[in-house]
Amino acid sequence: MTQALHPLTASMVNQLNRVDVISNNLANANTKGFKEDALVEGSFNNYLEKKIQKDQPTDKESVVMNTIPKIDGSFMDEQMGSIKSTGNTLDFALNQRDMFFKIKKPNGEQQLTRDGSFKVLDGQLVTQNGDLVLDKQNNPITVNNDKELSTDIGVVKTPFTNLTKVGDNNYKVNNSDEMVEVVRGADYTLRGAIETSNVNTIKSMVQLIEAQREFERSQKAITSIDAINGKVIDSIGNGR
Repeated sequence: MTQALHPLTASMVNQLNRVDVISNNLANANTKGFKEDALVEGSFNNYLEKKIQKDQPTDKESVVMNTIPKIDGSFMDEQMGSIKSTGNTLDFALNQRDMFFKIKKPNGEQQLTRDGSFKVLDGQLVTQNGDLVLDKQNNPITVNNDKELSTDIGVVKTPFTNLTKVGDNNYKVNNSDEMVEVVRGADYTLRGAIETSNVNTIKSMVQLIEAQREFERSQKAITSIDAINGKVIDSIGNGR
């Protein structure tokens, strides 16, 4: 009976993780250029089979728990958000899903973003967080009084699998060899427009409700098992 507690407990942990991810997606439903995250749920059986294939010894506990649900990993939804015209000459959107603007953090680290809602700070083009927007040569871009840029914004191309979210709606490149400089980045840049978040709020709300209900079902099942175990123990203790 107690063996059933393992998969139920694991399921509850997984649903809590799902709630955290979905809640973060919903919180960024209005964040420009945001890409929603998702989790992949599998079972311990996958890891057990890999261990057996490598001729590694397996203990009894691993065999018993081989169906326990487990979070296998996470991924970003690469789907583009809709392009919205703003009329703001300092707003920019990319019309290709695997392209990004180059930016520079105050500590000198270069990162990428799809949030093109830029502004001017001390005569230079920066993000809403104050990070410098770079050109093709990785130099800051100056802006004159007429909001004309000194040069084109630097655009690079890389798959989402080569990126890691680092906060502020920015990405860090994992392998620079998989990043390619777009020669004519202006051809893929729309001025006076922004890319909205790709979070579908209705779908996310449904997923959030499903995760909460799944958590509650597992919780009730554990409570029932605990009650049954209590009755069994009482019966044995009373000699019945």
